[in-house]
This record gives sequence, structure tokens and C-alpha cells, in this order.
Amino acid sequence: MTVLAAAIALVGSLFFALGAALQQFEAAGSAKPGLLALLRRPRWLIGGASIVAGGGLHIVALGLGPLTVVQPMGVASLLFALPLAAALHGRRPTREELGAAAVVAAGLVGLVLMVPESEGPTRLGPDGVLVLLGVAGIAAVLLWAGARVASPAWRAALLATSSGVLYGATATLMRVLVDGGWNWWYLLALPVPTLLALMMLQRAYAVGHFGVSFASLQVADPLTAVAFGALLLGEPLPTGAAPVAAALLTAAGTVALARTSPLEARNDLA
Repeated sequence: MTVLAAAIALVGSLFFALGAALQQFEAAGSAKPGLLALLRRPRWLIGGASIVAGGGLHIVALGLGPLTVVQPMGVASLLFALPLAAALHGRRPTREELGAAAVVAAGLVGLVLMVPESEGPTRLGPDGVLVLLGVAGIAAVLLWAGARVASPAWRAALLATSSGVLYGATATLMRVLVDGGWNWWYLLALPVPTLLALMMLQRAYAVGHFGVSFASLQVADPLTAVAFGALLLGEPLPTGAAPVAAALLTAAGTVALARTSPLEARNDLA
């Protein structure tokens, strides 16, 4: 069952990577990548369906195997996405890009696997939900503001990080919903960070530096969920020098991607 879980998670990562590459290809170079305009693009919609399929396969894999096996397979989507995105743009990924992505993936796997498992049900009151949405919103706005004055590569990174923070808040709220400790209006709050995250991510993709934007998303999403878990749900954090080393490795890989990820834009935009 463990081998089957790993295989399903790996296929899920491929679907997720393909979806991200397709959506970035449609958004790249757009001055204003609005969701309404992107919703009229068939490839963007196919990308969204592929991402949903990848997420579903990841959930199935988690039901069949341990997190320590499934999670590294999920991080592999970064290594799949770079060649797929490069192929869509008619080029080959460089060894520097792939090397930097491998460093990010290694650091992120280390960080995720060092997070202690939570025990007991997840509960969050209305005040906690407001704090969750408020902190995520403020962080996202600050990152968005920083992106407005940054160079293109760092603009993509900051916008994607903003999206990752909002997706991390969404994941935390989803956990609370699944565990049953919620009020009916939690369902009304859920679409807010989700839609804002999607909008921020398309703006990051529109910049054109796919490698750094996708890596930043991959890093920010789970780390934000872990941070909110510790801040609001009382979950434990990893301790010692190993998490620090993994974090530094992830940061170094992201910086390297910002320097090596090429500027990509379509020349057939409507």
C-alpha cells in the first residue's frame, strides 16, 4: 500500500505541475491577468482541472500511505513543472534552473517532514478565524505592495508568496471545517482567501518568471499552514538546528531560481 500511495502521489504531482504550467502559459505576459479573461481560455481551464485532479490524487495517497512517503512525492511537482513550462514556451530548462529547483525541493521536504504530527481534534473559534483571515490579509497586502517596487523576478516571487500565504490560511480553515469545530459562516469566509490567492497567483504568473513564482508558492503555502497551526491551534513546531538548515537551503534555492529563471511571455496573446 505504501508503494501504491507513493505512485498515486507522484502522478498527482505530475497533474499539479501540468496544471500550473498551463495556467502560467495563459497568464504570462498579460498586463492585467483578470480571472474573467482567463476563464475564457480553454487551456487555463484545463490547467485548473488538472490541479484539482492532482489535489484529489494527493488526498487519496494520504489515505493509503504515511505522510513521510506521500509528502516528498508532492514536492516533486516543482521538478515536473519546470520542464513542462519550458516546453510550452518552446525552450529547454537549464541545468541551473533544475539544480536550484532541486535545492528548493530538498529543503522543503526536510522542513515538512520535521513538523511534528498534531494530536487531537482541530478547533478554532470565531475570534480565531478573524485573526487567521486578518493576519493572512495583512501579510498578503504587504507582500503585494513590495512586489510593486521589486524587479520582475522578485515581483513574481513576492506575488506568489502572497498567494501562498492566502492558500495556507485557506488550508488551515479547511482543516477546522473538516474536524467539525466550525460555525456556518466559516463556509462563507472560505472563498475569500481562496479567490484572492488565485488572483495573486495569476499576477505572479503574468510576470513571466515561472520557476521562482511556482517555487515561492510551494514554499509559502505549507509553511504558512504550519505557522497558523502553531499560532492558533497550539500545534508543535520542529526544534533544533535541522529545521533552520532546511529553511536556509530552501531560501538559497529560491534566490538561485530568482537569478536563473528566465522571463517568459507569450507572443500570441489576444
